[in-house]
Amino acid sequence: MKKINTSAVLILLISVGFSFIAKKPKWISLFDGKTLNGWKVGENASSFKVEDGAIVVNGPVGHLFYDGIVGNHNFKNFEFKAQVMTTPGSNSGLYFHTKYQEKSWPSIGFEVQVNNSHTDWKRTASLYNIQDVKEVFVDDNVWFTETIIVQGKHIITKINDKVVVNYTEPEDIDPSNGRKIGSGTFAIQAHDPKSKVYVKDIMVKILPD
Repeated sequence: MKKINTSAVLILLISVGFSFIAKKPKWISLFDGKTLNGWKVGENASSFKVEDGAIVVNGPVGHLFYDGIVGNHNFKNFEFKAQVMTTPGSNSGLYFHTKYQEKSWPSIGFEVQVNNSHTDWKRTASLYNIQDVKEVFVDDNVWFTETIIVQGKHIITKINDKVVVNYTEPEDIDPSNGRKIGSGTFAIQAHDPKSKVYVKDIMVKILPD
């Protein structure tokens, strides 16, 4: 019987292990906590500013789009998370699979709601107008983690690791309204001058196709 070179086998296993670790998706920051570098806004740019490490969202309707180098600002399968804090009566949203638009509400992509006490009953982590939730999972004036995961035709939203939406896109979905899973960038919504929301620690983990 041929003698097995155990040292060579061990080296091979270690090499494979390191290769696997190296390819494991890692969290990447999309916001430096100091500036809006890598982000782009059209009309009402004054609705977004940076204070104390967070993006303060407060003012007329506007959308701040990620336009930086990570993923060439075009994400298909990913895990996205951010620390968010709402103030009483506020409304905002986190968009994905969207693209830069100078004004008005984005016509392409999906909105994940940020709203714990606004008059709109569709609450935080709703997949807006697709799978909406009425339940409030977190209070105003408290930081919480909002997570969006997209893998293939599957979308999950979470608040503080609690799954809120678990949605699978039907095969016969009508793409005419722009709400069809594809790829695109992220955006943060300024909803109205009475709404004030804070967003920080914005991260993405790019997942394999």
